[in-house]
Amino acid sequence: MKVIYDLKNIDFNRIKELLEEKEIVVYPTDTVYGVGGLITSEEAIKKIYQAKERSYSSPIIALVSSVDKVEEIAYINEKNRDLIERLIERFWPGGLTIILKKREFVPDILTAKGDTIGIRMPNLDIALKIIESVGGVLPTTSANISGETTPRSYDEVSERFRERVGILIDGGKSPLGEESTIIDMSNEPKIVRVGAIPVEEIEKVIGKI
Repeated sequence: MKVIYDLKNIDFNRIKELLEEKEIVVYPTDTVYGVGGLITSEEAIKKIYQAKERSYSSPIIALVSSVDKVEEIAYINEKNRDLIERLIERFWPGGLTIILKKREFVPDILTAKGDTIGIRMPNLDIALKIIESVGGVLPTTSANISGETTPRSYDEVSERFRERVGILIDGGKSPLGEESTIIDMSNEPKIVRVGAIPVEEIEKVIGKI
């Protein structure tokens, strides 16, 4: 049975229960609408890939509800620690995803069998509450079938995609309406994708990339 919430009737305890039962959820973040599932459930993560018709060679990032969750799922390269902390202080919560070396327990299916994971803390209360409800970490990617337009609002999530998800949350429009910028800080700093945060703003914080 599909469960649909809006901002007036949302039940975070029920969402937690359903996620722990390995359902996946479409929900608003500050950048775009995401689809997420439990990090400890390979079944839930597979559901995300299947809903998106996405290749398992494409990794999924993890959204966190607080900065202290970062080192629970990833290692911070000591050489880059100061730069990473500056990025977090300046751009979190917000539209910057930071790639770091993953902890061993993080499922390989989530990272396309790679040794790194992208992490972001969104700047939207409803997203943070959903993430916090399952322990503060929620693997999430955009709520669309691969090749479709990335949804910036609930209305832009396609009917085909909605049919593949157990929990739907209508939170209106995402405030930023643009995917996050991704920076790899697992070794030498490298911009992987330009999005909500301009490269020039990042370079003001950590220097030329």
